[in-house]
Amino acid sequence: MQLPRNPTRSVKVGTCLIGGGNPVAVQSMTATHTQDVAATVAQANDLHQAGADVVRIAVDSTKDAEALAEVRKQTPANLSVDLQENYRLCVQVAPSVDKIRYNPGHLYHHSRTKPWQDKVKFIDETAAANDCALRVGVNCGSVDPDKLGKFPEHDSISPMLASAWEHCELLDKLGFTRYVVSLKDSDPAKVIEVNRRFAEQRPDVPLHLGVTEAGLPPDGIIKTRIAFEQLISRGIGDTIRVSLTVPNSRKSEEIVAGKQILGDIALGRVRSVVDFGGGLNIISCPSCSRVENEAFIELAQDVKAMTAYAKAYEITIAVMGCRVNGPGETDDADLGLWCGPTHVNLKRRSVELGAYKYDEILPKLKAELDSLIADRSQPA
Repeated sequence: MQLPRNPTRSVKVGTCLIGGGNPVAVQSMTATHTQDVAATVAQANDLHQAGADVVRIAVDSTKDAEALAEVRKQTPANLSVDLQENYRLCVQVAPSVDKIRYNPGHLYHHSRTKPWQDKVKFIDETAAANDCALRVGVNCGSVDPDKLGKFPEHDSISPMLASAWEHCELLDKLGFTRYVVSLKDSDPAKVIEVNRRFAEQRPDVPLHLGVTEAGLPPDGIIKTRIAFEQLISRGIGDTIRVSLTVPNSRKSEEIVAGKQILGDIALGRVRSVVDFGGGLNIISCPSCSRVENEAFIELAQDVKAMTAYAKAYEITIAVMGCRVNGPGETDDADLGLWCGPTHVNLKRRSVELGAYKYDEILPKLKAELDSLIADRSQPA
């Protein structure tokens, strides 16, 4: 069965065409340290061979950008670069990639007095000069701060939409239409709602779908499947990423899972009658090059195993692998852990509770979880 498609424009990313009625493209991201060129090349090629249409690599520094140039020489994969706070690095990375992803909420971290519009203009001019597409990547944990204050605190979707629409409008005004948009959250229901509302207003813009911090398989695949089934079956979504917390050697499982979900939707084998809303919810980010201690992967697995006794309680625990996104993206969880090189930071919502060594964190987490359970009179 041919999947229905929204009438979006087509965006070229290397040899891949996203939107415009083309097959839904499947993406993943390397989890190696970008400056480890051999390891990054090996993983990019592994993902490419598994069927990845686009492979994303994170760049946070000039040395990362130099390494990326070497990676480019050794892989046939269509490459996307993930810019974090330093938008100015796009000049160094653009010659080595086919697409640049920037986060509107991160544009404030450098050159704070410069208008964000000037920064976007700088990025789009660089992309155009180097034959690159763009992705406007809006993430629930790092929304444009100017937008957050304009909506009620409980409404996390409207600020994301306002930011995305604003950036689309500016790019259109600048004459740059070779872009896709992503609006990601760790809650599948919010992913469905935010992308549905965006597509209603901008059906012309290709959408990159994903449930951020989906977590460990199989739960992470189930969460992602629920969102994708509801959106793709309605023609919404042109490229996908299944974000799983898995060791580097298993990163290609993201591609396998994505293709399986797309195949099932095409055959009408949907499962989203599953209600994932009740009970314990463990979210964890996919490993990437920003992870400073690979013990994060094992920690996420240990957290899932240790907390199984609380499965009946409607509590969300977030396990994040780096200091870039971790602090902000654990704010909405009942309990949050974000990992540094030697210590794990424990939070209760937005309140910092302390930093503990990796071999000390589980008892601390259990004590806080028990305290939360004691506060709840009844299981969910």
